[in-house]
Amino acid sequence: MAEFATELTAITTIDQTEALVLGVESTDDGPVVVAAGLDENAVTGIQDQLEALGVKGKADEVTRIAGSTTGFDAKIVVLTGLGSTEAPAQGTPMLDNSPAGEISAEALRRAAGAATAKLAGTAEITMALPADSAARLTAIAEGAVLGTYSFAGYKTQQDNGEEDQTNGVDLKIVTELADADKLLARATAVARATFITRDLVNTAPSHLFPGTFAQEVEALVENSDVTATVYDEAALAEGGFGGLLGVGQGSSNPPRLVKLEYTPNNAKGHIALVGKGITFDTGGISLKPAGSMETMKSDMAGAATVAGVLHAVAELGLDVNVTGWLAMAENMPSGTGIKPSDILTIRGGTTVEVMNTDAEGRLVLADALVAATEENPDVVVDIATLTGAAMVALGVRTTGIMGAEDVRSELADAAATTGEIVVDIPIPEEARAGFDSNVADLKNTGERYGGMQGAAAFLREFVGDTPWAHLDIAGPSFNESSPRGYTAKDATGAMVRTLIEFVANRDN
Repeated sequence: MAEFATELTAITTIDQTEALVLGVESTDDGPVVVAAGLDENAVTGIQDQLEALGVKGKADEVTRIAGSTTGFDAKIVVLTGLGSTEAPAQGTPMLDNSPAGEISAEALRRAAGAATAKLAGTAEITMALPADSAARLTAIAEGAVLGTYSFAGYKTQQDNGEEDQTNGVDLKIVTELADADKLLARATAVARATFITRDLVNTAPSHLFPGTFAQEVEALVENSDVTATVYDEAALAEGGFGGLLGVGQGSSNPPRLVKLEYTPNNAKGHIALVGKGITFDTGGISLKPAGSMETMKSDMAGAATVAGVLHAVAELGLDVNVTGWLAMAENMPSGTGIKPSDILTIRGGTTVEVMNTDAEGRLVLADALVAATEENPDVVVDIATLTGAAMVALGVRTTGIMGAEDVRSELADAAATTGEIVVDIPIPEEARAGFDSNVADLKNTGERYGGMQGAAAFLREFVGDTPWAHLDIAGPSFNESSPRGYTAKDATGAMVRTLIEFVANRDN
């Protein structure tokens, strides 16, 4: 994984800088410059140029102008669109809990990220966006850092001679807040966790399979307060993890289960996080169409998210006991792979008839959920790129939350703070009946319709009475379209920020 080398600093006055970022809000009366800590006459000079520059202030709109034409001591002045504060269309959810009629924290997060994404190779960036509250400063800091992300991957040379923008960026934010340094430290930890998740998901499956994935996670937490335990195929067999062994038996790369433990003194509770880690999903013998396999290196995004969250929780020193369970397997078709009608025995003894080998994520999660609940945590949350049905129902930017009502509500509240888009979805009473089997306790497929809720109903069978919620991130975890705001192309790190907020809210 790439080294995280972005530095965040709070400043109260603006000195010379390489790039100065100002906001532009879209209003009924036209675009308006929104800035902090700047001379009013200089801002008026920029305002007078907006029409000639064609600046509208729309979200993700970024305009660069030479600093010499502005009166500011900057090589480049960047105008980044904040969008409109008008009420959203009827039925459209607010992206965060900012007051109506004000520039939201999420709008600032997105604008900051859009600006830094267009400043690749810039070593020093000053953000003069309105950072006059903890929520706003946090959002600007997170967005600005997340916008700098790039994954160099395996190219022997960079396209067009561009520099790697992830390294050596000095980000300064204008603010008068007394606790700015603390807020920026938190934003740095959250951004670092998101980068970790993005890097893992973006890694090629030739390089990241269960064994190497486990090694990467071990190395990640080696010098932290997180302890890693890796269960290899022998330990999985001894422990009765039939779901992981079954899904992984068709691959030459055997499965792994990684347990991460963060146990601070005087912990205020115990949260278990479970992540699906299918390092590549061909569908097994129930083979996917070729086009559906192109992004299947991302089928381990749930496990990558849990790894990133545990890293941040430890870095922030939160007083909550958090255990992560990363269920890793590679789903391949071969002479040793599981077949439709095979019977697997999940940890704890529940038998499952395999009807479709492409419904494999729920099998590895079942093992991990049983192991997690055996430790009697206060709550368990699993996160997975679980169903194509989630994308059909919710699109590619929205996470579905299912499970116990109080846990769903708690996660939705955390998402309202972080600006991530979620939908709270009950599991229909009839969903479980579709998994009845004539020869086993369950089968791994249910009714054709409502597949997202059906998969959640299957998982619910393995948590007992433990309060539980399931996050389906099949859509938002991987961005196949163009970058937007602070959201990069390919891996996004969806729900990393929300799960960190969820844990932090229990540290009260």
